[in-house]
Amino acid sequence: MRYRGTVAMAVAVTMCSMAATALAQSRAADLGKREFEAKCAVCHGKDGSGVGPYAENLKHPLPDLRTMAKRNGGVFPVKATFEMIEGAGKGHGPRDMPVWGLDYTEKAAELYPDLPYNQTAYVRTRINALMEYLIQIQSK
Repeated sequence: MRYRGTVAMAVAVTMCSMAATALAQSRAADLGKREFEAKCAVCHGKDGSGVGPYAENLKHPLPDLRTMAKRNGGVFPVKATFEMIEGAGKGHGPRDMPVWGLDYTEKAAELYPDLPYNQTAYVRTRINALMEYLIQIQSK
């Protein structure tokens, strides 16, 4: 009888753990979608196609963000995408795209003026959430 109780408890803990993981992933995806809609959609379009309301004002046409993996041999270009979003890579030169890493850093300083926080972790979390959303919208 005791064995059944232990097994039942293990199953219950596993199920709760799986639900918590799914909820955390869902929240990260929601954060990424919100980031995209707030910061990217104006240029890249709400669907990531590269045709947002501001795109016609840019010097160069924007790529379809839904085909990033396809254009990279079927693999999402994580490092290059992170560096493009963050904008702090060496020699990025003039560009139409804002340097979002700097923007996130400034926003964090405004939000948490008196609280200690890890600036690098804050910026990476925001960019990683955005990249998670970009991965989800990749065409198959």
